[in-house]
Order: sequence, then C-alpha cells, then structure tokens
Amino acid sequence: MKALRTYSLILILTGLLAIPSHAQQSSFEQKLSEAATSLTKDEVTYDPSYFSISYPNGDVPSGKGVCTDVVIRAYRKLDIDLQKEVHEDMKAHFDLYPKNWGLTRTDRNIDHRRVPNLMKFFDRHGKVKPITNEASDYVPGDIVSWNLGGGATHIGIVVNKKSSDGKRYLISHNIGKGQELSDCLFTYKIIGHYSYKKQ
Repeated sequence: MKALRTYSLILILTGLLAIPSHAQQSSFEQKLSEAATSLTKDEVTYDPSYFSISYPNGDVPSGKGVCTDVVIRAYRKLDIDLQKEVHEDMKAHFDLYPKNWGLTRTDRNIDHRRVPNLMKFFDRHGKVKPITNEASDYVPGDIVSWNLGGGATHIGIVVNKKSSDGKRYLISHNIGKGQELSDCLFTYKIIGHYSYKKQ
C-alpha cells in the first residue's frame, strides 16, 4: 500500500496522473472558506442600521452586521478590502451600478454593504458561475446571492462543511440570527453565483 501511494505521488508530480478536482481548489478559496467559517464564532447581532465608518478598511461595530458584512469581513481576513474595491469601481463606473436607493453619487459608508452592489462588482471583476440545481456546482469559496422575495436579497459564502446528509456544502451568512453556518443553499431562489479573487 505504501509503495502504491508513493507511485501515485510520483505520477501526480510528473503530470501523468490527475489530481482529484476537490484537491485542485486554490488555496485562496480554501482560505476564504476558513475565514467565513471562523466568523461564525463571533457574537454578532443582525443590525441593518446605517453606520458612518472609516475608509479604507472601515467596518461596522464588531458586534453588529448583516449578510454583506460576512462577505466583507471574510475577504478582509485575506487582506482584500471590498469597501475600497467597490467604492473605487463605483466612483469610476457609477452608471453601471444599481440605482435602487436614489443616490446620485457614491457613499463609501454603505455602498459595499448592499447586496445588489456586491453582485454587480463580482459580475464585473470576479468569475460568474452557473446557477444550477446541482449541489456539486457550488464549492467552498463560492459566493451565492438569493432573492428572498418582496425585494429583499441575501448573500453568503459556501464553506468546506457539509450538510447532515452530506449532499451540500453549508453557507456562512447572517440572515437575522447573527453570523452562522446553515444548510440553506437551495432554501431561497439563487440569483447570483460567483468566485472572486483580486488580481
């Protein structure tokens, strides 16, 4: 058995044997999954209030947040500041972003904390992935957004932990009970599926 493992390793290193697809996931995506999972250990109250925050690297009070703050905080653990990235892209291309809030200019306190804006940013700068009903298409490090109905949207990160039946990866998100892991991939209507790594 040891000889077989050694032989397989040699084949992988020489390119004669493919690495399983789950092992090909980039370390960045794995780290994002781990960052999103670690956030669920923090006590956070769901609070959609408008906050004046610093720039760049601004954050709402640590014990507060909404779904977008899970995504923002996970990326910040990997030294990517979505507040800055979204603000700069919106400032340069304001006409391309949603006008749901009647604003005529950017607001770096809140722009990155709105799901439609994050969706547009990931659409422009990330990889748009297919929206399907196949759980295997959603892998750790992916970003998923949903339509909750009544004009409400939601967003979360797929993490490397499985549902109790082992069929789906869990989601790190905040839908009202704080930052948590849930088996909710197909609970709501999926309207966005992305991966994003700053180039």
